[in-house]
Amino acid sequence: MGVLAWIVFGLIAGLIAKAMHPGKDPGGWILTIIIGIIGAVLGGWVGTAVGWGDVDGFNFRSFLLAIGGSVLLLAIYRMFSKRRTIDS
Repeated sequence: MGVLAWIVFGLIAGLIAKAMHPGKDPGGWILTIIIGIIGAVLGGWVGTAVGWGDVDGFNFRSFLLAIGGSVLLLAIYRMFSKRRTIDS
């Protein structure tokens, strides 16, 4: 799957991840979408690495991997951003 498809998946996955984890993010919507794009790539890479099949286009499995990676990355980002504000 091309880079453009992962960007589109990432935009959608970032919005869904934001909807699944509502609340204030230090970076707002734009950073959430960027996290969605990176999370989509991460989800596709992990899915391929563990043998869940190739990510080969706009299909349901690829979409779930993109959302899963985005949710995971958003949770990790929030964990570290909260820790940084507590320590300051």
